[in-house]
Amino acid sequence: MAFSAAGNSGRPLADINVTPLVDVMLVLLIIFIVTAPMVAIPIPVDLPQRSERVLPRPDPPPPIELRVDADNQLYWNGQVLSRQAMQEQLLEQAQMHAGNLPELRIDASPDAQYEVMAQVLAAANNAHMERISFVR
Repeated sequence: MAFSAAGNSGRPLADINVTPLVDVMLVLLIIFIVTAPMVAIPIPVDLPQRSERVLPRPDPPPPIELRVDADNQLYWNGQVLSRQAMQEQLLEQAQMHAGNLPELRIDASPDAQYEVMAQVLAAANNAHMERISFVR
């Protein structure tokens, strides 16, 4: 859109308004003046150093096979086990292999009661078992 002034002889007015440009440049100048001293000051960072020492990794203990059959009977690695004894066995395994817990593999029958499975998972949680898998 062209504007004309009263004194001009029909020529369009083509002046650029530089006020917003000057405002933006002043804001950027202030930002750079404020942040420049912060960039010049070094920040001490203690990074870990590379070590040639190899940390020994213990072999994982054998997994625990826990089976719940249709009659809600528990089997620990193929041997019949009561629910109370299961809790004690899980706690014993957690203490014996602290830091390197075995995997708990649960094989549950589709006909097993939900309450029994809830008790098994609660016992595993109380023993702080970290790796639990369901097999079928």
